[in-house]
Amino acid sequence: MSVKVENLEHNLAKITVEVAADDFKKAVETVYNRQKKSITIPGFRKGKAPLMMVERHYGAGIFFEDAANICINNTYPDALKESGVDCVSDPEINVEQIEKGKDFIYTATVATKPEVTLGEYKGLEVPKSDVTVTDEDVEAALVREQEKNSRLIDVDDRAVEDGDSIVLDYSGSVDGVKFDGGTAEDADLVIGSGSFIPGFEEQLIGVAIGESKDVVVTFPEEYHAEDLAGKEAVFACTVKKIQKKELPALDDDFAQDVSEFDTLEEYKADLRKGMEERKAKAAQTDKENAAVAALIEKCEMDIPGLMVATQVNQMYTDMAQRLQAQGLQMSVYLQYMNMTEPQFLDTLKPEAMNRIKSRLALEAVAKAENIEISDEAVKEEIQKMADAYQMEVEKLEELMSDREKEQMKEDLAVQQAVTLLAENAVEVDAPAEEDAE
Repeated sequence: MSVKVENLEHNLAKITVEVAADDFKKAVETVYNRQKKSITIPGFRKGKAPLMMVERHYGAGIFFEDAANICINNTYPDALKESGVDCVSDPEINVEQIEKGKDFIYTATVATKPEVTLGEYKGLEVPKSDVTVTDEDVEAALVREQEKNSRLIDVDDRAVEDGDSIVLDYSGSVDGVKFDGGTAEDADLVIGSGSFIPGFEEQLIGVAIGESKDVVVTFPEEYHAEDLAGKEAVFACTVKKIQKKELPALDDDFAQDVSEFDTLEEYKADLRKGMEERKAKAAQTDKENAAVAALIEKCEMDIPGLMVATQVNQMYTDMAQRLQAQGLQMSVYLQYMNMTEPQFLDTLKPEAMNRIKSRLALEAVAKAENIEISDEAVKEEIQKMADAYQMEVEKLEELMSDREKEQMKEDLAVQQAVTLLAENAVEVDAPAEEDAE
């Protein structure tokens, strides 16, 4: 095998690989031996025709494609290593020569790691975040907790009111004809929830237990069932049960029921503390994200398309795996989104580009600041991972390759660069919105 490298524009490199004719011949023979049992040639028993006769009957190139794949898979990793190219993408393979008795030649075009020209990265301006927790915020959180601890009590001395939870039977029809999915018994419904067709719930207000009422509604024009879209329907409804929500009193007993505190004031103080901590954490994240975005604006880098394509494919694969873990196939998800795979891949490109630029810019900052991660810091990180996975740290460390540990060092250095940017960023008030003329 021989390897040649040609540096191209826009951070691309073309690696030309020549595989000896004898090695290509062996690959062809390998493919032949795998497939010969299914090959039939007149005059020979199935699977017994020699390679020469198969090539004469079907053409010399019958096994070339599979043989080429074998040669590429066997030689590309070593060829890339020998080339010395700092590759940051999957290869774009082109076959240049594939003939019987001749060397097999292919090229692999890859993206090389772009150089980053850093602008000023200290003193970046970022929007100031409001971390104030008001009394109104605390009261709203208290009310939410009160709602979570509410209970439903039966009502039998009045008709349906807004906010009630009811149980009803209904039967829907269009022009006097019942339709699929329009009939139910003992259906649960919260009045005012908007879970039924617009206009349905309001018409049940004032109906008492045991009473019936015809509810007249019009299906939305964009209704998912096309045969019902835009049509008027009549639902014969009977209310069978009414319940109302009862909220617990906001007092010391409530605090004792929902927390470890004895008084409501102590509980409210804890709510405030938690909200302040969450706001501060969110503000720090916003500050870091804004600082990285500002950094990218001040950097210059030429991102090759192959690098973006590789990142897009990785994001797509990661998402497909997450969906599969939830029991959903990517094809079904795309159908739900009403998108083809190429269309969906296009939607990932902006985020892919942002991820690439962020990483490259932060690596440049880490390099400029001489940020180095010690082996001890890596061990601490592995310990955190072991604790999270409930594994012995020694076992986890054994499973990790040297490259994975090196990647961890790079990730920690990048995170330190983010911290440095945020610490040195200048918070400014957001510009006031101009009055519309």
